[in-house]
Amino acid sequence: MLLYLSGGYYALYFLATLLLIIYKSQVFSYPRPYLALDLTLLFLMGILEAVRLYLGTKGNLMEAEVPLAVSLVLTAGGALLSTYFLLWQTLVLRADSTLSATLLALHGLEAVLQLVAIAAFVS
Repeated sequence: MLLYLSGGYYALYFLATLLLIIYKSQVFSYPRPYLALDLTLLFLMGILEAVRLYLGTKGNLMEAEVPLAVSLVLTAGGALLSTYFLLWQTLVLRADSTLSATLLALHGLEAVLQLVAIAAFVS
């Protein structure tokens, strides 16, 4: 259930962050190399999230440890990218902070539940 919620929230997060980056590049002086970096990381995060959610759902439905473990590793990568957009992005607005903090909380909750599921599937 949490994976479906995370997938829906990430779609909102991706669109909102993309629009915020476009807004910041138009309103503020946003250096071009950093704009390219932020956009590249956002699209990389989108690919990572799609793979993570697919493997997490597959592992949960099949009750398999390996897809869930890979999804857990990808969750750590997604949390790192979420932290980048929360703290280290070139220009961080309050909306960026709120969106990224919520996504980071979802990643943390999913990681805990994935660990519990892996432990249950192993035993």
